Amino acid sequence: MSALREVAPGVRVIALETPTLPPATHTNTYVLGEREVILVEPASPRRREQGRLLDALFDAGLEVRAIVLTHHHLDHIGAVERLVAELRVPVWAHAETAERVPFAVDRALVEGEQLDDDRGRAWRVLHTPGHAPGHVCLRDDEATLIAGDMVAGVGTILIEPSEGSMARYLASLTRLSTEAALLLPAHGDPLPHAPRVLEHYVAHRLARESKVRDALRAHGPSELAALVPLVYADAPPTVWPIAALSLEAHLVKLIDDGDVVHDGPRYALL
Repeated sequence: MSALREVAPGVRVIALETPTLPPATHTNTYVLGEREVILVEPASPRRREQGRLLDALFDAGLEVRAIVLTHHHLDHIGAVERLVAELRVPVWAHAETAERVPFAVDRALVEGEQLDDDRGRAWRVLHTPGHAPGHVCLRDDEATLIAGDMVAGVGTILIEPSEGSMARYLASLTRLSTEAALLLPAHGDPLPHAPRVLEHYVAHRLARESKVRDALRAHGPSELAALVPLVYADAPPTVWPIAALSLEAHLVKLIDDGDVVHDGPRYALL
């Protein structure tokens, strides 16, 4: 039985163990095409998992034509250097991603360009920043979307303020809601009914943003640490350190929107 599983016509996947954000434990590596394939998300930095991927490609008789990165995070690029060394294949990624990875990117992907697989299927590059500056998705003519870390079939998507942008992430989600029918995320199972899923993601983030406003309105100027248990009262304390990063991303957006000011360590509503 093949280690590669078909999840859409001409799209196969293998889930590899990675050091990703719990509760997720794996990242999906997608294979586009029939024989001369495009490999998306060469994920794992763990040599055993890299070996599983190489064995799966060999057992299926596949030749990798190129590696595509959705973005630069370790749980998405961990196998790149080994694959490049052993398979002698080029790496394609957005220019913003190329600036953040420790290896050469051979082709800078740009919004709207077309990547053709060996089945004659065209995959259009969509630049979807927010989770990461250089994040891209791939969309085919059937509105199947290789979604990277725009959504997750398991776990959540972290917007880390040091490199992410909540405003850009929400704009990218809204844009994708008119582009996709089936979402193939980097973590977890395929997500059908894409517009509904994406609209839920936007609504969830905006509801959290409302909780930030409510907390500041009720408690006055507050430091980040004091806001976390108020805004994330529905989450267990074990996840509050991660929640604090998302909260900061919401606060940055609210500051940019002109709704919040930052005075020293404290945030306040205008």
